[in-house]
Amino acid sequence: MLTGLSRIEAKCMEKGLKMTGQRRVVAKVISESHDHPDVELLYQRAVVVDPHISIATVYRTVKLFEEAGITQRHDFGDGRARYEEASDHHDHLVDLKTGKVIEFTSEEIERLQKEIAKKLGYKLVDHRLELYAVPLEGPTAKGHN
Repeated sequence: MLTGLSRIEAKCMEKGLKMTGQRRVVAKVISESHDHPDVELLYQRAVVVDPHISIATVYRTVKLFEEAGITQRHDFGDGRARYEEASDHHDHLVDLKTGKVIEFTSEEIERLQKEIAKKLGYKLVDHRLELYAVPLEGPTAKGHN
């Protein structure tokens, strides 16, 4: 069974969501994910903890967490909705060769986005930035001089 309180479970309790055993399993699986899993992958991980959990329960739970602002859904162009715990703002770079999603922050990008919005007569209140890239080849590649 589950021990300790996952970060997502704590957020659910703060928001007053009823936490069933299976919701706790999904909360724990998402909290422990260091990637951006889709529902299928979340289900595969959850069923290891609770063999009786259904994929429909995982779908419903993920939707509930998303609607409560506890998780965020992303579409990285691969046809699958992928999820992560809602956290401090960050952007994503998607490696088109491997599908790996790299999280990053850039004060320069944040400043430029605000500046662009202001020049166009707006105050930026939110944004999402996803970069799609392939690894550099040859001498300019990361780690090469």
